[in-house]
Order: sequence, then structure tokens, then C-alpha cells
Amino acid sequence: MSDPASPAPRIAPLFALFPFLRPYAGRWALAFLALVTSAGATLVLPVAFKYLIDRGFASGERAHIDRYFLALFCVSLVLAGATALRFYLVSWLGERVTADLRRAVYDHVLEMSPQFFETTQTGEVLSRLTADTTLIQAVVGTSLSLGLRNFFLLIGGVAMLVVTSPVLSGYIIATLFVVVAPIVIFGRRVRRLSRASQDKVANASALAGEVLNAMPTVQSFTQEPFESRRFAGAVETAFDTALTRIRARAWLTAVVIVLIFTAIVFVLWLGAQAVLAGRMTAGQLSQFILYAVFTAGAVGAVAEVWGDLQRAAGATERLLQLLAARSPVVQAGTTVALPARGDGIQFDDVSFSYPSRSGIAALSGLSLHVRAGEHVALVGPSGAGKTTLFQLLLRFYDPQSGTILINGVPTRDVPLVELRREIGVVLQESVIFSGSVLDNIRYGAPEATLADVQRAAGMAAAAGFIEALPQGYDTFLGERGVRLSGGQRQRIAIARAILKNPPILLLDEATSALDATSERLVQTALDNAAQNRTTLVIAHRLATVQQADRIVVLEHGRIVAQGRHAELLLSSPLYAQLAALQFGEPLAQTVPRDAVRDHMDSA
Repeated sequence: MSDPASPAPRIAPLFALFPFLRPYAGRWALAFLALVTSAGATLVLPVAFKYLIDRGFASGERAHIDRYFLALFCVSLVLAGATALRFYLVSWLGERVTADLRRAVYDHVLEMSPQFFETTQTGEVLSRLTADTTLIQAVVGTSLSLGLRNFFLLIGGVAMLVVTSPVLSGYIIATLFVVVAPIVIFGRRVRRLSRASQDKVANASALAGEVLNAMPTVQSFTQEPFESRRFAGAVETAFDTALTRIRARAWLTAVVIVLIFTAIVFVLWLGAQAVLAGRMTAGQLSQFILYAVFTAGAVGAVAEVWGDLQRAAGATERLLQLLAARSPVVQAGTTVALPARGDGIQFDDVSFSYPSRSGIAALSGLSLHVRAGEHVALVGPSGAGKTTLFQLLLRFYDPQSGTILINGVPTRDVPLVELRREIGVVLQESVIFSGSVLDNIRYGAPEATLADVQRAAGMAAAAGFIEALPQGYDTFLGERGVRLSGGQRQRIAIARAILKNPPILLLDEATSALDATSERLVQTALDNAAQNRTTLVIAHRLATVQQADRIVVLEHGRIVAQGRHAELLLSSPLYAQLAALQFGEPLAQTVPRDAVRDHMDSA
């Protein structure tokens, strides 16, 4: 999503967090007040020490000494209270803003079309939601307030240095310009390396997510050593990049500290000479030393925080890239309600190519009318465009040309939520969420009762195995339903679609993972569920679609034939060939074998 070689960001991207900070303006104001109070109390301490030395110890009166120690104690109480309040408020704000940011990014990603995930790995998105937001949380909840506090100490310390001794402070201020140069030079390199480091960590996370989601395949091909080496390489690359960044920051810190304390030691030597010559009191020198230490510490802290800000700016920029991404499938300016009744589904001269394969047409000028309540089966070789029709109907993508209508209304004009609410889907790869059986079946109809769920499970031939599970419908199924067989997962997905009870039903190889007995039961259930609703079925197993009202044969994104099973055996060489391969029957005599062979060769 980002190029490590691109120019490193400055802290400007952090200002984009303002919309997330604005709702908590009151807390920010209170935190800022506590921050100023703690910084002010810190700056008062050297003055109290000065009077303690010059007036307390010099006078030798116990009352004066006690008074100044009491003043020091009171200042420390103010400092402690203000610091504790600041810590609580900024920590709360850091956690709250990060939670809001994570939710905003996640909600935005949920609205993206599948085109977004053709070029973006889910592991990379997860890295943004975890690693990058953690960096921002550290800055908002800790580094930013520390940086502001030390900035105030720096400004206040410099001002008090000038008040205490204009001559000595002149030397101190002159050295600050010497310190700024390495901060600027090394800071740019740290920014660049910070972003590169975050990229490498995201790459490693994406790789791990991909492999962990395909563990059965990895293990069945005994590729664990290979994947281990791949991940180790990605981790080592991230480590090497991070180490380079750490070295740069270490050099920056070392150079700044050496320059600062060299200047301080020199200036303090001059101050000692001034005390010996009687031009400065011991209390003034003590005050000057404390302010010099505060100023030096503030410079070092600001330099450290500046590095954190650079890293957070890089993380913010990457999150902003996610938030700025726009789905090509968008709501129309004016939306139209979908009629409850009408002419069914109409594909009108639809052409479409997937964005990642723009030169290859998935559909070419396809026109198809599915009447309301009709049961239509889509058959054809892999890549013929069957699943693409489903994805366009659900508006996961929009066609480059042509129109898709439901009951006479273009799907582009229908709100996405309303459109997809009217469609039930059972995919070949059944998706099971990490939850109970009840949660999974009720996913499309959260308000459904237990009785409704049990009825849907019965229709999907799933009630038997569900009731045999340890906790029945409350049994936890594990991530991606790992505790179930493929056929069991598919039957739960079918029950989910039946429970939703939509007017349009899309079945993509819905019985492909079932044994013969379960397939017969589920096919009967699906036939019952398809009654009085428009149904589109994708099936490679022709035995499951012979009773369809119409069978549409697709090849290379075009419709090459349509009709009933018996008709297509006589009229479609491609369908006859598919039937012969599956049923083991000779091709229909009315279809010349040479014609079939020539057709298959041309395909």
C-alpha cells in the first residue's frame, strides 16, 4: 500500500487526527491545564531552592529554613497532583481516540468492494489496525503530552536562565543552535527508516495471515519448512530495517546528549568563576544549574518525542490511505426502493472484466431474463462467468457496460443494504464464523427465534448432527468452523440462507461437499426453499439441476444455449459433452461426434 522509497512524511499527517480528537475537547482542555500547571510547578522549584540557599542557609534562622522547605513541599504536592491528573486524562484520551480510529478504519474497510482485496492483503489491513494504531495510541496517550510538557519546560527554562544570568544564558542559547542541526539531519533519516520498518512489519503480518488461513494445504503439501523460512526471512528483513532505525535514533540521542552536556559543563565552569569573583550568589548558581538541567532534559525529551511523532505520522498516513480508499461500487445520488413484485432479474447486454484482469472479459454482451419465481440453473466449464453473474447481482462489482435490473429497477439505483437484504446466498466455500451454531444460522436474521432456527436446520438436513453436538445449538464451532466437516459446514450455510427467507436465492455449488444421502435430503430442502422465489443455481453436477425450469449454458462469458435438460442434450454439443462425462452415457445420437469434438477443440 505504500512505497518505502517514497518521501518520508513529516508530522503534518497527525493533524488529520483532529476529527477524532474534537469530540473530547473538554478533556483535552483539562489535560492541557494540568500539563501547564505541572510545568509551572517544575519551573518554580529552582526559585524555591535559590531562596532556601541565599536566605535560609545564609541567614542561619531555622524559621526561614522551615518556611522554604514547606514551600518546596507544597510545590511538590501541586506538581504531583497535576502530573497524576495529566497522566490519567491523556492516557484515557489515547485509548479512546485509538479505539475510535480503529473502529472507523474497520467500518470503512467493511464497506469496500472485493476489488479492494484484489490488491490489498487482509494481513496488511490487520497490521494497520494493530501495529499502526498502537503507535498512534502511544503518541496521543503519552508522547504528545510529554512533548508539550518538555516544550513548555524548554521555553520557560530558557526564559528563567536569561532572568537568572543573561551572560551565562547567552552561552546556553548559542549551543541550542548547534544541537538543532543533528536533530534535523538525523531526524529525516529516522522518519524514512520508521516508515520502511512499518512496511516490513506489515508484510510479515500479511504473509503470516495468508499461511495461517491455509494450514491444511500447507501441511498436506509438507511445506511447513518452506513457509517457516519465508516468514523468518520477512521477520529478519523487518528486524534489520528496525535495527537500522534504532541505530540512527541512538546516534541522534548520543550526539544531542554529548553536545548539551558539554555546553552545560562549560557554562557551569564559567558560573563557578562568577561565584568566586562575587558576581553571582550560590543560590543564583544553584537556580541556574537546575534550569540548565531542566532545559537540557527538555531538549533531549523533545528530540525523543519528535522521533515518536515521526513514526506516528507514518502510521497515520498509512491509516489515512485506508480511509481515503473509495469503493468503485457506490450508492447512487438518488436511490429507489426495490419493488416487492415485478419482472424478475434482467441482465441486459452486460460486459465485465475484473479490475486485476482488465484485458480478459469475464462476461461479453450477456443478456438473460430470469422471470420472477423461476428456477434457473447456470452450467458451463470453469471460468465461463457463472460466479461473476452472482457477484454482479450482489453488486460486489459493477459491469463496465450494460444494466442489471431487479423487478424493473436498475441495481445501481437500489441502496446496497436493501439490495442485499433481498438476496440469500449459499457459496461453494461455506463461511462459518467463530461462534455457536445458533449464531451462525441466525447470522442473516438476528431476530429469529430458536424455533425458527431449528426449523431452518431441519429443512437443510442439519438438525440431526447439530443435536448430536455436545451443546447442541450452543456448541462453539471454532475459527472458520474447524470442528465441522465440509458437508456439515455447508448445511449450516444452507440453513442460514433458508432462515433469511429472501425473495431471491443464489446457490453456488450448494451441495458440492455433501455425500449422496445428504445431498438428496438437502436438494429436496433447497427445492422446497426455492418455491415461490426466484432462484439461480450454479452447478457442475448436472444431476442436481435436471429439474430446473431452465438450464443456461455459459462459455467464455456468453450464453451458448438454454433450455431443459432433454432439449440441451440434443441442441448443445457442450452440454451433451458435460452430461456424457458425468453420467457415463453416450452422447445423444442427434449430436454428431465430430461436431462435439470440433466444438470442444475450439473451446
